[in-house]
Amino acid sequence: MTEEFDASYWEHRYRTHPASRQPLPGPQLTAETDALAPGRALDAGCGEGADAVWLASRGWRVTAVDVSPTALERAREHAASALDEAQAHRIDWVEADLTSWAPPERRFDLVTTAYVHAGSAPAELYARLAAAVAPGGSLLVVGHHPADEHTAPLSAEHVHFTAGEIAAVLDTAWEVVTAEERTRRSDSHGGATLHDAVLRARRLP
Repeated sequence: MTEEFDASYWEHRYRTHPASRQPLPGPQLTAETDALAPGRALDAGCGEGADAVWLASRGWRVTAVDVSPTALERAREHAASALDEAQAHRIDWVEADLTSWAPPERRFDLVTTAYVHAGSAPAELYARLAAAVAPGGSLLVVGHHPADEHTAPLSAEHVHFTAGEIAAVLDTAWEVVTAEERTRRSDSHGGATLHDAVLRARRLP
């Protein structure tokens, strides 16, 4: 049976799982954006807010979007405890469903999304996110690589992809900076090594 990763699924998941004690930003995000000059960022599918909080601490003005009210409540609490008041005010929390929500076009210097389950139209979702990147800005997409045996049992289409498949959504207005498979250690999987697909691309000025 194919699982539906819709709004009710994510809200139920967050309500029935304890909050992360110390949410940490994704290692692919920190590796790929550490050297970027801060500007306006969109964190699409922010969950409990670890990436958004890290970006705000680095000087970014962040629009953080998630479909789950519980996730956003936890994210706000995490920001309040981890950031000073000025940094916390750099984050705008938005409740929206990424499968239908369209961000403003060419608005953000960085659009980042990690492990988002795109539903039935992944190319459409990533095209909408790419359209939100301003000239000279960056798009970062991180997801489950097909080689990852620990996430393979997820019973939904379009959960796994390669960086090349996402790069194919982009046109000639883009420079692909990173397109590769990377590994990371996951405490939530008992310290297992997981395989990520990582794409970073820059919209040409």
